[in-house]
Amino acid sequence: MKPRVLTVAGSDSGGGAGIQADLKTMLALGTHGMSVVTAVTAQNSLGVQGAWELPVDAVRAQYRSVVDDIGVQAVKTGMLASAELVEAVADLIAGTDAPAVVDPVGVSKHGDALLAASALDSVRTRLLPAATVATPNLDEVAQLTGVHVASRDHLRRAAGAVLEFGPRWALIKGGHLSGDAVDLLTDGTEEHWLSAPRLDNRHTHGTGCTLASAIAAHLARGESVPAAVTAAKAYVTGAIAAGFSLGAGIGPVDHAWELRRGTA
Repeated sequence: MKPRVLTVAGSDSGGGAGIQADLKTMLALGTHGMSVVTAVTAQNSLGVQGAWELPVDAVRAQYRSVVDDIGVQAVKTGMLASAELVEAVADLIAGTDAPAVVDPVGVSKHGDALLAASALDSVRTRLLPAATVATPNLDEVAQLTGVHVASRDHLRRAAGAVLEFGPRWALIKGGHLSGDAVDLLTDGTEEHWLSAPRLDNRHTHGTGCTLASAIAAHLARGESVPAAVTAAKAYVTGAIAAGFSLGAGIGPVDHAWELRRGTA
């Protein structure tokens, strides 16, 4: 049976991030993607013009509908918006026998807030302890831990601060630093440094969602966490290289780039 992956995240009407990016990624990587919509955004290449979270009961019903019938081999979380949604989703994934990739979405690519400040403590105490892999970027690390990363040398300290909240693995994404895009994956005992050349392409909308869902897809295929993260990093690097202009602002990465390899 085809591996099944569930994204629990917000909808991006522009199609570059959120559940749209997740489902495209899951398809490209040979898995069956399913979705639990937590919020609806009015969003385009210029930013987020509006966001409306769904009721907790609607989120819980979507999750149970999928998991109880179809089943999942991995779960990925994204935009959860409020403390109530964070806590409900944390309980759901903690009770599901599948690895969970938690992308603790705090702000959009354009700097728009996607998580209420009042929800941060719930992310720390409820969601991160349920995560197999947590994938914060540097802004999210600062939000959650107070650790500000200014150079590659600080990534280890940031990872340690995230791991204190209980995820099995932390992937600290250093893409906002100068130089090559260097990430650190660690469980506190072993470290994996992943580096990719910095690409001259401004169209990077959806990279965080895409990376987290790619990790989930590889985990659903039975790969180890280090192998899944390494493969996901390579996939996202290719997607960024193929990113394209859309609208008047920041365009999306190209989730289908790997499907086209060898077919041109």
